[in-house]
Amino acid sequence: MKMYVGVTDKNWFELLKSEQCDEVNFWTPGARNFKALQPNELFLFKLHKPDDYIVGGGYFVRSTVLPTYMAYGICPLLDR
Repeated sequence: MKMYVGVTDKNWFELLKSEQCDEVNFWTPGARNFKALQPNELFLFKLHKPDDYIVGGGYFVRSTVLPTYMAYGICPLLDR
């Protein structure tokens, strides 16, 4: 099994943790399709420095290339 470590923002992580989400999205700018993992492989989340440690993870489901405005629009936490 392969795994991938995505670096994320501590405030974003804390928000998702407080909401007890069972599904999250991870995005990066650019128009490339994510090919590092196949479905059901492990995706880990690591905080930026100075925290610099793994805080959680989940199983990768799929990758989709979207324009930035749509990537923000699909997150229910931002629609409040």
